[in-house]
Amino acid sequence: MSALAPELSAAYLKAEGIGEAVIAADEPRGLPMGLLFQWKVSGIAVTDYQTFWEREAGFIAVSDFDPAWFVYADGCRRGWTGRVIKRVLDIVLGVALLVATAPLFCLCALLIYLETPGGVFYRQERSGRYGIPFDLIKFRSMRNDAEPGTPQWASQNDPRVTRIGKYIRSTRIDELPQLINVIRGDMSLVGPRPERPFFVDQLSQNISHYADRHYVRPGLTGWAQINYPYGATVEDARQKLSYDFYYIKNQSILLDLFILLSTVRVVLFREGAR
Repeated sequence: MSALAPELSAAYLKAEGIGEAVIAADEPRGLPMGLLFQWKVSGIAVTDYQTFWEREAGFIAVSDFDPAWFVYADGCRRGWTGRVIKRVLDIVLGVALLVATAPLFCLCALLIYLETPGGVFYRQERSGRYGIPFDLIKFRSMRNDAEPGTPQWASQNDPRVTRIGKYIRSTRIDELPQLINVIRGDMSLVGPRPERPFFVDQLSQNISHYADRHYVRPGLTGWAQINYPYGATVEDARQKLSYDFYYIKNQSILLDLFILLSTVRVVLFREGAR
């Protein structure tokens, strides 16, 4: 210990009002155990840089993703009680929201029917929990011939979007029918955005651990959706995956409630929709 700089001592750190030490060394095992022990017994928190960065930034960078560290997190080890509570809340809140928005639901369906020929609802295959596909239900916001060939992401000012479609997409009204998916168990109210299998295959080839986001049910809203705008590139998908990892690792009922309340802000200010 005598060879260490005085400013590394626990007494010095406490005198400076420092209550946490972040270890960002390339090889933490090379640090003196005596020093770390001195910090701990003196009440100074010792945190690895990955945990510190995750806490402060609100995401887990894909480049820093470590499966061995990840799967032992509280969210990943969530017991059956937490899963049951989440499912019950999905059903109760899903039914309540469906009933509360029934007038809007009917009005939207009527306007879509009157504006363009075709069905009111749009079904599209998406990847669910464990990658199992399901049919996602939305209000149709594009022309019937919007996608005759290869699947493609929506773009800013997409010409395929109808007049009614532009409004319901910006206000997220087009996603109301997904409450049916939530009630029947395809989705949760909160979770990673459900992606199309075509894009999942593409993104999995370009982004490490992309398929690991399917550890939980996809959500009507989520941590990535409220923190990152709509993305239509591989880099956007990489950034959103960082937020998905954070949610999966830290998922809890309180976090879900925070995300649901924050979604109200996103909807009211029409953030990130296309």
